[in-house]
Amino acid sequence: MEPHLRPGDALLIVDVQNDFCAGGSLAVPEGDAVVPVANRWIAAARRAGVPVYASRDWHPAGHASFRQRGGPWPPHCVQHTRGAEFHPALELPPGAPIIGKGADPDRDGYSAFDRTDLAARLRAQGVRRLWVGGLALDYCIRATVLDALGEGFAVHLIRAATRAVEAHPGDGDRALAEMRAAGAVIEEEEKDVAKRVGR
Repeated sequence: MEPHLRPGDALLIVDVQNDFCAGGSLAVPEGDAVVPVANRWIAAARRAGVPVYASRDWHPAGHASFRQRGGPWPPHCVQHTRGAEFHPALELPPGAPIIGKGADPDRDGYSAFDRTDLAARLRAQGVRRLWVGGLALDYCIRATVLDALGEGFAVHLIRAATRAVEAHPGDGDRALAEMRAAGAVIEEEEKDVAKRVGR
């Protein structure tokens, strides 16, 4: 089903980077499966003239989230490495704004709104509703969606365009429940978009 995007919308693709996909240092199960879904939404956004943003983890070596510093994760998405690059099949528009996050060596920086100018950029473009997909559902997606709601944006999560790490069984479902309770619309299937997006 064609996404029906409209003026005042923006699409945010979160952290679809090599290290979170197959073969990466912190591969999300089925992470690669988000790429074709994201590409369909990117194409639809371009046809509709809706802005497309992308965030990326942009960690310095020795970041606080890495196990060598007592964090939970292996080193990943280190600045200027292949692992930090976007998945090669991700079709971001030329010139799409890239939001780097997690660059402070002493902060996790899961959210695309954490110490970035994303909220200001969206407001400057008149964005009121944000469509979100990417990796990973139970960490960076969850944090980004909750912060977007806190900034006053309406948020729709494209469920087919995200996957969970599931470091603990059920993390993905718990994240979905938390986002829904906070006010996000969870588009469980792409066919749901046609029912909801015009409202």
